[in-house]
Amino acid sequence: MDLGAAGLTQQPFPTHGKPSAIITYGAERAAREVLENTYESPTGLSLIQAPALSGKSTLIRSFIESLHEDCAVAVVDGKGLNTTNLLISILRQFGFNLDQSSNNELLGLVRVFTQQQAGSHEPPLLIVENTHELNPSALRTLCELAELRVRLGSALKIVLVSDRSLRPIIQAPAMKCLERRVIHDFHLRPLTPEEARGYLHDKLRAAGSDYPEYVFPDAVCSELRKASGGWPGILDRLALLALARAESLPVTLENVERPAVPTGTWDEDELALAERDFAISPDAPQLIVTSDGSVIGDLKMEQPRLILGRSEHNDIAINSRFISRHHALLVRHGSSTFLMDLNSTNGTFVNSRRISNHVLVHDDVITIGNHKIKFKDPDARTRGSLDGSEFADTAIMKTLDDMRSLLARENTELLPAASEDLPTIQT
Repeated sequence: MDLGAAGLTQQPFPTHGKPSAIITYGAERAAREVLENTYESPTGLSLIQAPALSGKSTLIRSFIESLHEDCAVAVVDGKGLNTTNLLISILRQFGFNLDQSSNNELLGLVRVFTQQQAGSHEPPLLIVENTHELNPSALRTLCELAELRVRLGSALKIVLVSDRSLRPIIQAPAMKCLERRVIHDFHLRPLTPEEARGYLHDKLRAAGSDYPEYVFPDAVCSELRKASGGWPGILDRLALLALARAESLPVTLENVERPAVPTGTWDEDELALAERDFAISPDAPQLIVTSDGSVIGDLKMEQPRLILGRSEHNDIAINSRFISRHHALLVRHGSSTFLMDLNSTNGTFVNSRRISNHVLVHDDVITIGNHKIKFKDPDARTRGSLDGSEFADTAIMKTLDDMRSLLARENTELLPAASEDLPTIQT
């Protein structure tokens, strides 16, 4: 079928180059958080494993594009690389033009560059794809790179990516220097049936379709998900083939190809370990507190209300003279998060604009005093307004109750403790 006949202005499921749209889903958000956490950790080294066409390359490309342009990043395909080729590939992506050099000279260049970067800015990030296909000599060199250090941590952040489990490699006796740095052993999971339906419809919508539910009815979405195993790259290809096969709309079940699909990269023990070590609630927004560009706090908003301020009795306590004792309130209402200033002296700002109350969306930056709090909730994409005219009043009343409890607790702690030296009334 011609794309125009389906109401499309561009290819919704390109199999090469940049995707027409980046669609987020549970496992993708979890993997992105692994990458962000690895980059922010002083000794970050993580493993990301998933079969071919699972969305790893799209995930990595999207993450790199989100980093500051000053960040030094090298993405290396490890397939068949020996020590020399590995080091040359890394250095070229860090901007070096190389003549003939020995391995020791190449390693020395990497050492000097990473340590200078780590000392003056941020440690560079190395991403190695197809890690399982590195030559043994390159794996030994990877260990040497993992041991490069600066005063505050490692000189090089590392993400190892593979189409299969990396555990046998990491647990080898010669790889101990890698194993002890691993902070996440992550296995990317496929799309759920509901996520696959949203993924297909969102891509059709981004390509110009006004009625994606008509192009791919729910039954066809379910069949495409089953035929692809839920892996995004395979889902794209099968959806593209189904559109090409269809003579008219809607696409039917007969248009869906059913190939053999790969399984996940985990076994049951690894799955349990991954879920234990990195459990992410997709419903809980993340709050990243920074001061002068350094992360000083990172927490999930697991409870319905949080009070921010200078007092240690707040849910988020920030000891700064520019922050009021009880400065601002965060409230969860359904899938929305509401921010309210509590008549603070210096005000509360969102994206540099002063607010009294505000509905937050993903990547909003809250400023109180000299501190910033980045709000991360990929499900919060529309600012809109909170339903229910009584919501603000309810939030205020609950806040007043919380404030009374806080003040009573603070005042109680300011009272002198009972002592035998205190005067008593004689009767």
